[in-house]
Amino acid sequence: MADHKTTIKELMESVVQFEQKRDWQQFHSPKNLSMGLSIEAGELMEHFLWLTTEESREVIRDQEQMDAVREEIADVLNYLLMLAHTMNIDLSEAFFEKLKRNEEKYPADDYRGKFRLE
Repeated sequence: MADHKTTIKELMESVVQFEQKRDWQQFHSPKNLSMGLSIEAGELMEHFLWLTTEESREVIRDQEQMDAVREEIADVLNYLLMLAHTMNIDLSEAFFEKLKRNEEKYPADDYRGKFRLE
């Protein structure tokens, strides 16, 4: 399945089926899932620890590193989907509402090319 062919709903359904087949709902509290998400994000960051900015951009050229990064990104997404499902959050709705607030808070003309938020 590719991004351009897969919906968030399909991803969510896959995660829920995986969870239900193992009877893991009992362990998937918001606390546990948010902690798992943070741990997986930390494991993702570990692949870039001590690299310069340029070196981090070069990871894409190393297949072994890319495979490891890809796996960690998938773990992060998995936990995020489980957390959203457990808390009954519509990810698309939440994403676009937040994007709209950010567009209002950080107008492109005022923040173009700036990394520091004033």
